[in-house]
Amino acid sequence: MISADFVASYIEAWNHHDAGGVAEHLADDGTYCDIPVQRQMDRDGLVTHLKDFFARDNSQYVLVGEVLTAPNSIAFQYRACPIGHEEGDAGWMGAEFITMEGETAGKIEDYYQNPAMENVRQSQDDGAQQVGIQRYAKSGLDERRLKKVMSQLTNTMAEERLHLEHDLSLPQLAEKLGCSVNHLSQAINAGFGVSFFDYINQYRVREAVEILCKQGVEAPAILNIALSVGFNSTSTFYAAFKKATGQTPAQYRKAVVKNSLA
Repeated sequence: MISADFVASYIEAWNHHDAGGVAEHLADDGTYCDIPVQRQMDRDGLVTHLKDFFARDNSQYVLVGEVLTAPNSIAFQYRACPIGHEEGDAGWMGAEFITMEGETAGKIEDYYQNPAMENVRQSQDDGAQQVGIQRYAKSGLDERRLKKVMSQLTNTMAEERLHLEHDLSLPQLAEKLGCSVNHLSQAINAGFGVSFFDYINQYRVREAVEILCKQGVEAPAILNIALSVGFNSTSTFYAAFKKATGQTPAQYRKAVVKNSLA
């Protein structure tokens, strides 16, 4: 079966950290879309990107559940675990939607929910980020302290899931971390390159994507999903979701349902 062979070969290339092997699954004019960071790449761009990514990556990739197929599309979920860990012991989840052109992919859309890896995948922005770090160092927060705040923030968000608090504010988050509001604001803006609200909403959108991927046709109503992941309104949820994925929640759910029923 072409779809099963394609997915097996594709995941094998990821597990061998073979940038060229991954890119060969794209058609000559195909496009790879890194949805969370809103980046599109052709084959050559994907090879360049993955060489840098694999130089830092220490993951093994495992298919989760069944491969869903339609006449010209494939969808599947995967788990990335640190090499040496058992499946489900650690790691992060992702999902890919692939539009096929014959035996190769015309378009690969990669959705994933991993803050640490997202920062790695944005390595092309490191130069601009470093400028921001240097600028903030002059205002009293040096690079070492800034990175410490960034690390504390990432760990706290993962462990306490603070994004689920509807009324979470910058001062409240700073208090949780035991740092000043100014230093936290600097860490988010210079370190992660986004505003406080965009930073928090990224976590909320990732969780919404996970709900939609796991539950598909049985997913709750859009408003219920929005409220369950920390948004106060559907309008804010729609805006943040489309900014992160390029689709509205309804469009994304429709794609999930279509593939699950295929």
